[in-house]
Amino acid sequence: MKDNTCMYCTENEKLDSLMIYIADLGVSKLYLFREQTYYGRCVLAYRDHVNEFYDLSDEDANAFAKDIRTAAKAIAAAVNPRKMNYGMYADTLAHLHCHLVPKQEGGHTFGGTFEMNVNPPKYLTDAENDEIIAKIKANL
Repeated sequence: MKDNTCMYCTENEKLDSLMIYIADLGVSKLYLFREQTYYGRCVLAYRDHVNEFYDLSDEDANAFAKDIRTAAKAIAAAVNPRKMNYGMYADTLAHLHCHLVPKQEGGHTFGGTFEMNVNPPKYLTDAENDEIIAKIKANL
């Protein structure tokens, strides 16, 4: 099921302005978040337009959890974080997705909750984005 107003369903320019596609996993798509205060931060979006994790069947919930684990392991292998943070928020964007946020000791907000909208934001060059994406893909 798709929603014509959802950036994840339509894969529109809003999605492209925020994220870079990395790969399809079992029941989801993995994206690199363009804002990289947390180096390696990604978003994993469920394949269908579902708002709540608990709305999934047991089989699909297990498959999405497996995708989260697979993506987190690949990101961790690529950037070697001290800790991985996970965030499943969707107050205003009703599409199931999970933020995968590698945290480095001494890095931004280490020891606390990661910030969704960091000010000032940090963006990488195209070459740096390509490099981190290649590292993540190599570990999927």
